[in-house]
Amino acid sequence: MTPTSHLLALDSAHVWHPFTQMQGWRDDYPLVIERAAGNWLIDTEGRRWLDGISSLWVTVHGHRKQAIDDAIRTQLDKVAHCTLLGQASVPSIELAAKLAGVAPKGLTRVFYSDSGSTSVEIAVKMAYQYWQLAGRPRKQKFVALKEAYHGDTIGSVSVGGMDLFHERFRHLLFPVERVATPHAYRWQGLSPLEESLAEIAALFEARADELAGFVVEPLVQGAAGMLLQPKGWLAGVAALCRKHDVLLICDEVATGFGRTGTMFAVEQEQVTPDLLCLAKGLTGGYLPLAATLTSDRVYGAFLGRFDELKTFFHGHTYTGNPLACAAALANLELFQTEQTLARMKPVEAVLAEGLAQIAALPHVGDVRRRGFMVGVELVKDVATKEEFPFAERVGFQVCLAARKHGVLLRPLGNVVVLMPPLSLTVDEARLLTDSLADAISRTLVRG
Repeated sequence: MTPTSHLLALDSAHVWHPFTQMQGWRDDYPLVIERAAGNWLIDTEGRRWLDGISSLWVTVHGHRKQAIDDAIRTQLDKVAHCTLLGQASVPSIELAAKLAGVAPKGLTRVFYSDSGSTSVEIAVKMAYQYWQLAGRPRKQKFVALKEAYHGDTIGSVSVGGMDLFHERFRHLLFPVERVATPHAYRWQGLSPLEESLAEIAALFEARADELAGFVVEPLVQGAAGMLLQPKGWLAGVAALCRKHDVLLICDEVATGFGRTGTMFAVEQEQVTPDLLCLAKGLTGGYLPLAATLTSDRVYGAFLGRFDELKTFFHGHTYTGNPLACAAALANLELFQTEQTLARMKPVEAVLAEGLAQIAALPHVGDVRRRGFMVGVELVKDVATKEEFPFAERVGFQVCLAARKHGVLLRPLGNVVVLMPPLSLTVDEARLLTDSLADAISRTLVRG
């Protein structure tokens, strides 16, 4: 038995993988990753793989980035963890100040947690309690998009809207008002921008006195298949939220830290939400850390005497972990020292060029991109937009074919996702798109 087969045997015996049908796990040609360097992963067979999905959308400046490695080692010589309950730590203080400095103006308060799910869960609980403390207890309901995904804890699943992931848990969830996703490719009306905003305006006009907040991924709905919102939609939603006094909660777990071409997606429409949820790329892809940012307005409602019980009773054991905060500080510093957002531009141009060629292939229904977030939707019939049956696993088969070129991608059903590290080079961008084009042709065209 080879070392790899031994490890896979142990894996099959003991590890339950996320979002995975374990009965067929070994049949899906799993890799065992042992090392990494730059934008490449290296498995136990010594094969190199271009990390085309940033290790599930978290790696920012590449793997084994020396500045982040050094920051963690330096912090490890001081303290690995201490609680934030009744104490403070140097890295958590410095990171909170840094986040307040780079976030949209007015988001001055930082509440730490450990994952994207918990950052949204916290925002929902904060918004709910805020209105109770503000003397408007009827404002208890939340609005979210259909096909939304905001994580896997019960509160974040409740504001999520993907039946594939969430239907099984329906009776555990609290009810949420749903509005249509303004996604042009499958929009049933004439204008996703105008008609979607009209639907939201009508809901707010009728129910604003009951609505606590609107939860949304700005610009791109990631797990739904990289669905792009029309230009001006987010700004329109923000204006409606202000008009009707509904808190705007922007989930930038996937879109934050440069993924859409700006540090935060909301910047592209000059929007400052009431609550901003961050995770994934916060530490550059090194350690679990999340943050929920909010304004002095929201924070101030929680201040009071001890016996008034206005405290936000929520927390996590590893809240503000010093090692993770040190990694996050180094990650943010790299955005400045390496001019990361500016360096992305020529690579974006190469991605766009390659994607334009992919869009012309048979069975490619839609290609959508915002910055380094890309979704390629594969369809059985381009003219009718008929989808491939779920059981055929077409997206997976295309991703498997891309491995022939040493490229790792991951599907969301029939949508193949490209979400490379921001450190992607021009040559690696060409490899990504060329590999995907060949994989689609091998899997769907020539077959």
